[in-house]
Amino acid sequence: MTPGANHMNIRSVKAIEVDVSPQINTRPRVPKIETDGFVSPMQRYPELKRSDWGNPWKRTACVVTADDGTWGFGLTLHSGVTVPLINDHLGPLIEGANCMATERLWDLMQKAVSPYGAGGVTSFAISAVDNALWDLKGKLLGVPVYELIGGPQKEKIFCYASNTDISYRTENSIEWFLELGFKAVKLFLREGPDAGLAGINRSEELVAGTREQVGDDIEIAVDGWMSLNTDYAVRLSEALRPYRIKWLEDYMLPDDMDSYFNLRQRIPYQTLATGEHWYGIHPFALAASHGLVDIFQPDLQWVGGMTAGIKICHLAEAYGLTVIPHASTNYPYGQHLAYAMPAVMWAERSEGVSPPGVPLEEMVVLPGTPVIKDGYLKPSDAPGFGFEFDLDWVESKAI
Repeated sequence: MTPGANHMNIRSVKAIEVDVSPQINTRPRVPKIETDGFVSPMQRYPELKRSDWGNPWKRTACVVTADDGTWGFGLTLHSGVTVPLINDHLGPLIEGANCMATERLWDLMQKAVSPYGAGGVTSFAISAVDNALWDLKGKLLGVPVYELIGGPQKEKIFCYASNTDISYRTENSIEWFLELGFKAVKLFLREGPDAGLAGINRSEELVAGTREQVGDDIEIAVDGWMSLNTDYAVRLSEALRPYRIKWLEDYMLPDDMDSYFNLRQRIPYQTLATGEHWYGIHPFALAASHGLVDIFQPDLQWVGGMTAGIKICHLAEAYGLTVIPHASTNYPYGQHLAYAMPAVMWAERSEGVSPPGVPLEEMVVLPGTPVIKDGYLKPSDAPGFGFEFDLDWVESKAI
């Protein structure tokens, strides 16, 4: 423990745009195919490809430095907005404050941004600062973050694999996931309501083919990436009942809360999961109190950081719900939350997992991030989040 750590103040908060894409050395064993990716709400406008409507921003790295030079690291998306938000507002707001006061600082940031809203890209910025503060706190105290939030609750974390990258063909990726030892996988729909009955039939074929491929002992989840409506989700759920999917995920636009109420009433038998595009704690509180979903899926780099994640886990536990954080094994943030929280039953390996034949070790974004072994993972026990890089490395990734 750093002497005087409990009274250490924040000297500086700095955000920069970075490219931390992993460097893959192994050639995938199957070729890529041309694809515009999985389903999206924008498929209603087929003249626009994903590259036309997606934003051009990169990732944002946030470094919070204490008076003694110890620093913590946070990462998020949407650099075009989150970098200036941190540098011009959130950073100056908390500089000089006690860096141990994570609860106070999170509340301070939430309240300060209320005139323009704490959701959306603002929540991404808050997440980067909050996670950097937790990393700093763990380093100053000489303990891993999971020790600060309750200690190990489980021996190891069960991980599932998401087929977000469909460019190697789903059957090839699923085969690779099974070879890596995963016992649960997630499929992404290719089509939404505009595809009509034919789209439902093709979605059923996708799930049926995967069920035949993996057998009866591997769980299958299905993701609609904000692209369905009530009618389509009901009909799809009915079509998929014979294949015993683990859950239907991210099925509505995140702000369309009326549809969450309507769908819950229409398909009470279907396990529903969502939350990666919900920000802060209030959408989760509403969903919990009305029984709208069964599984919460916050992303700690988007939802408001570790502090928000802890609150959401406690909320879920109070209502008998499960938390499976989004992309939670790709980065140490989600790993530490999953390891400590009883509400977290599984964790997700996202961002394509890895192309068929490419070892997971080559997909690490932030050095020091533990890698899944045979479908399970245990976080680093090094101080903070256990990162194994210095500030020179961060600066080398700046754009």
